[in-house]
Amino acid sequence: MTAVIRVVLADDQALVRAGFRALLDAQDDIEVVGEASDGDEVVRLVRRLAPDVVLMDIRMPGTDGLTATRTIAGDDRLAGVRIVILTTFELDEYVFEAIRSGASGFLVKDTEPVELLRAVRAVARGDALLSPSVTRRLIGEFATRTREARPVPALDVLTDREREVMALVAEGLTNDEIAERLYVSPMTAKTHVSRAMVKLGARDRAQLVVFAYESGLVRPTGA
Repeated sequence: MTAVIRVVLADDQALVRAGFRALLDAQDDIEVVGEASDGDEVVRLVRRLAPDVVLMDIRMPGTDGLTATRTIAGDDRLAGVRIVILTTFELDEYVFEAIRSGASGFLVKDTEPVELLRAVRAVARGDALLSPSVTRRLIGEFATRTREARPVPALDVLTDREREVMALVAEGLTNDEIAERLYVSPMTAKTHVSRAMVKLGARDRAQLVVFAYESGLVRPTGA
């Protein structure tokens, strides 16, 4: 029997939450276990329910989604919780900050229902970065003008092949595409990605992409 993916919705608009709930609850493998209308409420819910996925609006009254994301991602007890940022605009500076802070990716609010379902399932599996090409463009857009410099894990802990694979992840390639590029098996590519994540302390592929840009391993287009 397939495990049910437990989801918490965080959005200050009740109508938006109702629409997402109706879509998600109609799936056999997904269940909405809680709703929140502000950042403080979602943090309390996540600590109590430990869901698999949080769909997080970035702009909410009081404590916003960015602060809530930092709080959840910084709690070791919630390491298994994956956060997907909901945004109105693709190129949103706050979305980059949220990914930098530990979110697994983002979705534009008017995304097609099938894409939302695919995203929730992908993030719950922990094996894919949401919309990699769009996320890469977002990071490339803002990586060169972030307001706050932060320490990045030293890449010298990685082997040459792991650095090579990390750069391909930052290009938005999947494990299968990396395998094809390097003439290795998909399982070997996945192993290299996993080892790089463990060595650098990255929560997921999204954070690995951030590290790749911030360390200078790859450069934003046009930089």
